[in-house]
Amino acid sequence: MMPEGQRAPASPQAAQSAGDRESPESPALRRGTVCASVPQKLAEALSSQYGLNVFVAGLLLLLAWAVHASGVGKSHLLCFLTALMLLQLLWMLWYVRHSSSHRRLIRLKDTEAGARWLRGSITLFAVITIILGCLKIGYFVGFSECLSATEGVFPVTHAVHTLLQVYFLWGHAKDVIQSFKTLERFGVIHSVFTNLLLWANSVLNESKHQLNEHKERLITLGFGNISIVLDDHTPPCNCTPPTFCSAISQGVYYLYPFNIEYQILASTMLYVLWKNVGRKVDSHQHRKIQFKFHGVMVGLVLGLTVLAATIGVVVVYLIQIGRSKTKSESALIMFYLYAITLLMLMGAAGLVGIQIYRIDEKSLDESKNPARKLDVDLLVGTAFGSWLISWGSILAIFCAESCPPYTWYNLPYSVLVIVEKYIQNLFIIESTHREPEKLSEDIRTLRVVTVCTGNATSLTSFSLKRGAVAGDVTPQGSKMPPAVNGNTCLREGCGKEEEERSREGALGPACHPRFLQGNAKRRVLRNITAFLFLCNISLWIPPAFGCRPEYDNGLEETVFGFEPWIIVVNLAMPFSIFYRMHAAASLFEVYCRI
Repeated sequence: MMPEGQRAPASPQAAQSAGDRESPESPALRRGTVCASVPQKLAEALSSQYGLNVFVAGLLLLLAWAVHASGVGKSHLLCFLTALMLLQLLWMLWYVRHSSSHRRLIRLKDTEAGARWLRGSITLFAVITIILGCLKIGYFVGFSECLSATEGVFPVTHAVHTLLQVYFLWGHAKDVIQSFKTLERFGVIHSVFTNLLLWANSVLNESKHQLNEHKERLITLGFGNISIVLDDHTPPCNCTPPTFCSAISQGVYYLYPFNIEYQILASTMLYVLWKNVGRKVDSHQHRKIQFKFHGVMVGLVLGLTVLAATIGVVVVYLIQIGRSKTKSESALIMFYLYAITLLMLMGAAGLVGIQIYRIDEKSLDESKNPARKLDVDLLVGTAFGSWLISWGSILAIFCAESCPPYTWYNLPYSVLVIVEKYIQNLFIIESTHREPEKLSEDIRTLRVVTVCTGNATSLTSFSLKRGAVAGDVTPQGSKMPPAVNGNTCLREGCGKEEEERSREGALGPACHPRFLQGNAKRRVLRNITAFLFLCNISLWIPPAFGCRPEYDNGLEETVFGFEPWIIVVNLAMPFSIFYRMHAAASLFEVYCRI
């Protein structure tokens, strides 16, 4: 007889049968999941191939215009880009209207995508892009007699496209699209590659301007054997107010760096949106990221000093380069000395940060995250641009028959560019994969201190306050060690443990130096991150505004030939410039998470 209120245990066969019926991982459900994922992967492949074909067609048009191919003019290129922007505008208007009509429905959001500071940055760059468009409209008005109508329509369309796209990204960058998934994939990937083509167009225009200035400067350095043929696209008519058109044409090129950053930022945010289409998002929300200035005075002061010094170096460089051979050489030496000092400081700061993480016991966040994965891929991928230029410079120094004295400063500079980016990438990747749990170190420190002092009361009260978090301190259902009643035993055990750990070189959190514990450690990491953030902004400024010693020292052109080296620099430089801005953005996010 079984006691009342108890049931007889089911047979193993019956239990297995019931488990098959109730298990969420039944074969039928697994088959349904696989069948559902196949169309999703197919739609993703189809949309990506469509975007790549659009991008390749646009690149070929850009190349044909750049090399003055017969039958291909600037109007053809601008017509193609305008058509792509209009198509994207139609899709964004449809998406915004569809979302507003279903705003009462609960929509999934990716909390890691489209951070507020990122949307603020893209808004700032978008404002400057619209100003650039206004200058282009003024340029078109001045040369309206000999310019086609497309050169007036394009900047207007681009300005409208920029306004609506910023509004779209502010409202929908975090969306995880679950309806009309195939259509939305095509719309988003079309937007991604439209922005990439606009970025390539801006890079090409800015590179042509820099190349013309570079050819004129080479004569002052004594490289007279290089033929100077300016690649000029000036309209074949006179501007109505000459001073007005001259000011516009010069001002446009100072705004191109911001336009270039805007297009690439928009592309990355839209790419994350495309990766999130149909994605299953975790239900838990991440900790809210906060921005604080407290405790980072050292990093801010050093970083702002570097920023001020950078502006001074760039101004002096642009004034002296091209004036005479002596002034050009002194400008190059000044830049190399400044850059070598700065890169050494950045590398040392990155090594200190990595070492702090190495002795930290905080767990890593291994969850899948499209935004974080894209950030890491872009860091490593875009670093390739400057690595290519640096290795070319190193090879040129050793292969040249004769080297002017100033070119030897290029050797440590090129080596440090490679090493510093390697260290910085490791620091950023390590930081972004850390759990942003602010209390984990305090809990571990309290655990060691409590056990070593034998204070069981404080440990129990802390467990009751923290709930589930205290499970890391005292496992559920376990008893306190018997030595809690006798402090001597615990102190001896703790001393032996510390002695053994010190012999093995793996010190616990309580045995680390004081500056590596709790808030002090976070303060050190914040200062390092703030310093690196401002340094990356500083290193973005020189190449973005024309301070490019890779062009001006002339040694690489002698070894590799003028045209091959210029092709290498023009291909690699945009990625090198973008790396600095992207690294700064990643470091800002790291700062907010620490």
